Amino acid sequence: MHLGQLGQAFVRSAAYERRFLTKNHWDFSMVVWIPLATVLLVWWIFSQTQITDLPIGVIDQDNSAVANTAVRYLEASPTLTVRQLYYSQAEAEAAILQRDIYAVVIIPEDFSRNILSNKPAPLILQVNAQYGTHSGIIQAGVQAVASTISAGVEIKRLVKQGVAPSQAMTAYAPISIQRISLFNAATNYQQFLASTVIPALLHILAMVVGATTIGRELRDKNIGRWYHFISTATPDLTSSNPAATTSSRTTSVLKIKQGGEGLTALSARSAAPDSVSISVLLFGLLGKYCWPILAYSLWSALILWLANPNQTTSIMSLIAVYIGLLCLITLSFWLGAIFTLNSFSLRMGLSTTGFISAPSYAFAGVTFPYIAISDSAQYWSNVLPLTHYLKLHIAQLQMQAPIAVSLPIVYGLGFATITALLLATLLTKRALTHPERWGAR
Repeated sequence: MHLGQLGQAFVRSAAYERRFLTKNHWDFSMVVWIPLATVLLVWWIFSQTQITDLPIGVIDQDNSAVANTAVRYLEASPTLTVRQLYYSQAEAEAAILQRDIYAVVIIPEDFSRNILSNKPAPLILQVNAQYGTHSGIIQAGVQAVASTISAGVEIKRLVKQGVAPSQAMTAYAPISIQRISLFNAATNYQQFLASTVIPALLHILAMVVGATTIGRELRDKNIGRWYHFISTATPDLTSSNPAATTSSRTTSVLKIKQGGEGLTALSARSAAPDSVSISVLLFGLLGKYCWPILAYSLWSALILWLANPNQTTSIMSLIAVYIGLLCLITLSFWLGAIFTLNSFSLRMGLSTTGFISAPSYAFAGVTFPYIAISDSAQYWSNVLPLTHYLKLHIAQLQMQAPIAVSLPIVYGLGFATITALLLATLLTKRALTHPERWGAR
């Protein structure tokens, strides 16, 4: 088949889909407005890049100068804020249950007396560990305050014994830790979470769009009509003149009756084609999905622009990440189509895409360490395309890794995208040859 004919199949299919999107606002929103709103909303949620002023409560049972110092230090911590002083544990527990505070620090009786007597004087921290991020930050902040107070008390005691202040500091902590954060040194949650959550959400939306774009043709028994149009340009669905369209359909009916076939226009449009061309189908699918691919490519560029505001990443790394993200999104379209075509049911296709795409971020190793999950979960993680893209994303945009490290991932995503397109084409051909299974929900 000539390349010009294949190009015409692409254009006709794109025109067919454009006409549908302009008349169906929900499908148009899934392509344009919902992904755009998702990108902007998630980025706005993480607009405060660092977690500060987590509210805690304090129960001061000692009421001493040292206890007051501990409260002031807790308030001065950048990650903590003392919301209220409580006088009973019941009040503090009620505040935790209502999420007014996330933890309570209890300063026990005889706190200062035990310090002066060189006896253990613990600060008791009760934290709501249901919120992992909150509890971790609060524990680190309270630990820093306790260490500071403890160091001050010990150094002061050694100085009173005649030890020089510099020697007292060395004697108290002969071994110190020098911590250097190699990546995300500012603990920027917008860079760490938002820039990885958004591709995961677009991955889910893209699989839904992929399933519905071809699934609605099966559900409405229009897949034969679509193929007739892209291969022969009949009926003329792109005409904006209803009278012309009606006239064309009337002529078609007359021709069919004159030929003795005895079919109505609807059955003629919906009948399975006598022969199906793989190349026409391939270009037809590309045309049918060209508008979602074009729209999501714009949202992908927006993501990278937001994730790299200071322009510190090299051009080659940005190009590699952008190509990888486009491959992920396009692969998501084809996977959604494959699940629907394989089951001949839009409902089953959507269910499968939700089952696979929705929890994929949990298996990607971003919020939970990849090496800590079970072997079976690691196998499942390696099958998911989102896992490999996020490895590329983090390595290039956050770790500034050499481009050669991530090129195999780009090649792998590209190969998977082409393979999925060919498989979707073959499944579409199979669907066209089984009109008895059209119409399933």
